[in-house]
Amino acid sequence: MINKASKIKIYSTSWCGPCSSAKRLLTEKGFSYEEIDIEENGMSRDDLFNITGGRTVPQIVIDEKTLGGYDDLLELESSGQIFS
Repeated sequence: MINKASKIKIYSTSWCGPCSSAKRLLTEKGFSYEEIDIEENGMSRDDLFNITGGRTVPQIVIDEKTLGGYDDLLELESSGQIFS
């Protein structure tokens, strides 16, 4: 479950549509998050994998646990485990 006290990080790129959608959803629901642009930070996909276990963006990390991507965020919202 995600609540307002959850610490959220989003690993993204500037050109990623699902990244923008995930950030927009969290913002609309009143959540703050830390965005880490992997390109701006010179991170490779291997670096991303070592941190999150995933190679695609976005990678969403909540309270130090990797959730996954935008589809995983939508699944949590539709199942009532987010934004309580």
